[in-house]
Amino acid sequence: MSKVGINLAIFASGNGSNFAALVKAAKEKKIKVKFIVLVSDKPEAFVVKRAQKAKITVILVRREDFASRADFEAAIIQRLKSYRMDLIALAGFMRMLSPGFVKLYRKRIINIHPSLLPAFKGAHAIADALDAKASFTGVTVHFVDNQMDHGPLILQKEIKIKRTDTLNSLEKRVHALEHKLYPQAINKIF
Repeated sequence: MSKVGINLAIFASGNGSNFAALVKAAKEKKIKVKFIVLVSDKPEAFVVKRAQKAKITVILVRREDFASRADFEAAIIQRLKSYRMDLIALAGFMRMLSPGFVKLYRKRIINIHPSLLPAFKGAHAIADALDAKASFTGVTVHFVDNQMDHGPLILQKEIKIKRTDTLNSLEKRVHALEHKLYPQAINKIF
């Protein structure tokens, strides 16, 4: 890990529990971070409120304000330039990044996914694992490439699915593991 710390951009579109876990890890010095910025495409998302409460810089870039995905991503890139980001952590940012964006930040974009990839890709991974009556699921942190929920693995940890699990109980256990695993993955990279 860098002795000085990294500049971390967290991209999120929803509740922001992984955002909160990363901010907490930084405050507790479990990850060495110089600066954190939140990038969100949803001004109404709870993650924005979390960032404001934590006095974290928020960059709002709404997709509907741009004619194309290229223009939307160009606006994000332009706003991130002045912060010199070392790492982008996707934390529930529900958009695929273009090949051009991924290439620009090659090996500096990571994602967390609530399954043991390559199993159960997509937005409903926890429910899909439960519906498939899988014995195990888990959490994967990986580098982002040009495919959805794909790329070189950084860390992966499994959770046994109990016969008594409901979607709610399994989500709670998976999210608790995500909150531990994401900071560990960042430490492994830096």
